[in-house]
Amino acid sequence: MFDLMPIAYRNVNQLWAYILTETLKRLGLTCAIICPGSRSTPLAIAFAQQAPEIEAISILDERSAAFFALGQAKATGRPVVLVCTSGTAGANFYSAVIEASYSRVPLLIMTTDRPPELRDCHSGQTIDQLRLYGNYPNWQTELALPSADLGMLAYLRQTVIHSWEKAQTPTKGPVHLNIPFRDPLAPVPDGTDLSYLRSQLESEDFFAGIANPFPMPYTSTALSTSSPCPIPKEWKECDRGIIIAGVAQPQQPEEYCRAIAQLSQTLKWPVLAEGLSPVRNYAELNPYLISTYDLILRNQQLAKQLAPEMVIQVGEIPTSKELRTWIDATQSRRWVIDPSDQNLDPLHGRTTHLRISVEDIKAEEINLSLSSDYGKQWCDAETKVRLVVDQTMGKIDEIIESKAAWLISQILPPGTPLFIANSMPVRDVEYFWKPNNLRVRSHFNRGANGIDGTLSTALGIAHRQQSSVMLTGDLALLHDTNGFLIRNKFVGHLTIVLINNNGGGIFEMLPIAKFDPPFEEFFGTPQDIDFAQLCATYNVQHELITSWQQLQQELNPLPTQEIRVLELQTNRKADAKWRQDNLRNFAADIVI
Repeated sequence: MFDLMPIAYRNVNQLWAYILTETLKRLGLTCAIICPGSRSTPLAIAFAQQAPEIEAISILDERSAAFFALGQAKATGRPVVLVCTSGTAGANFYSAVIEASYSRVPLLIMTTDRPPELRDCHSGQTIDQLRLYGNYPNWQTELALPSADLGMLAYLRQTVIHSWEKAQTPTKGPVHLNIPFRDPLAPVPDGTDLSYLRSQLESEDFFAGIANPFPMPYTSTALSTSSPCPIPKEWKECDRGIIIAGVAQPQQPEEYCRAIAQLSQTLKWPVLAEGLSPVRNYAELNPYLISTYDLILRNQQLAKQLAPEMVIQVGEIPTSKELRTWIDATQSRRWVIDPSDQNLDPLHGRTTHLRISVEDIKAEEINLSLSSDYGKQWCDAETKVRLVVDQTMGKIDEIIESKAAWLISQILPPGTPLFIANSMPVRDVEYFWKPNNLRVRSHFNRGANGIDGTLSTALGIAHRQQSSVMLTGDLALLHDTNGFLIRNKFVGHLTIVLINNNGGGIFEMLPIAKFDPPFEEFFGTPQDIDFAQLCATYNVQHELITSWQQLQQELNPLPTQEIRVLELQTNRKADAKWRQDNLRNFAADIVI
């Protein structure tokens, strides 16, 4: 602490920034992303001075920086600080703030600003930054102008503590602090005598009692004081129920999967597990795991046979349109288990929200025999369809999009962090991701489902973690090529599995694909980019994959450093036709 004092006491701004960063360090902050700019100078200097406890990373592009911070917060479960200068810089954070809000990721956003007297008078690089992110932050405020008054420094300390807490409870999410500074911004004397404060601040009394109220690791239930929730009587009396393990990236995935498995085995209900749920990567925990539900439900006879009376949805509903349509049509009684205060029922059914975590449900006696005929029917269908899928995929030698997700699900090193891009990759994962025991840690931006910041998020997830993989299409990668500018700051390894079909494959699956023109220009949007040349520009390794054996060799083992792109070139229209021809056929001849 004491070696910071010479800079901290050079002017009021620097003292203010020091109190802010020192408080965050004691709360447990380990990473701050700093975008270059002038108005944020006091914070940039103060965060740099807090090394090595706080890693300060400079990232040029604000949108890329925000998604990198989002990825770091996803990977660690801890808040990450994001700092920018005044003006439009903070506006570039917006899409990441929205994603953080919807996917419940803790971010501390600090937009620095001009003082009040320089606003609304055409002073340069000045916009209205108050409530810049609308209602998306968990909490937002503008700090007072820096002051050397001890009471104001205490106000700053407590406001920072409150911000840290609001980013994590009752629901994780972004917090926005707008922070005005007057000149001088550099750590030069401003004429204020700060010596009288040194003894009071150096005595440790000022920072006494600051502690992280959210020690790691902790689950979302660690803060709960409620007793375990008993299983409702209606569930126990129903023998035609299903559990839907929806989109989820819990900080403690094994505990999460074990809780779902215990509930399933107690009720003897099958678990329909979304590809973006960790349940598929902890398959041994759950003997009643159903991974091919989207394909099963394309068979209208099976869909009718398997209609449930009750549905428990854990977390957010899966992506599958087939599943959503089926649930809507059955009009079953439904419960949503999730600790957030959000409405997680886009189908507007007869739904009760239980505002708890699945880990909070009281486990009862476990009977490993699936006694109900209904449950056995589901497991029978899963076995048969899974066999057809695996046999079909195993025979495919040509490079097609859909096989990538199926193959990757079986070959990654255990525990690999995997970021799955939006559009077709998340859908192929839902269709084809094979249940495994590899404990792969899947991540994704399914809050707002955009392709913004795909590469930057993946780099944030991979930074200082186990060697990681990203599965993406070409447009999602091209939308965020500025993420490659992080390369020199990045510590670790990221392999990018790039499915290059020269355009938007998701649109080939929609009715608009039949209307060309204007389909190819405005929806397919081919970019005709040579990715080998693009990678060379950023000094990133590139390799063209021409066989599935080659891909398998490159993905296990993974390198330990740098970024590389493994490119699979596919035919967009042929891939779309393959899905149209095959998705309905996997379960077409299945009888249960």
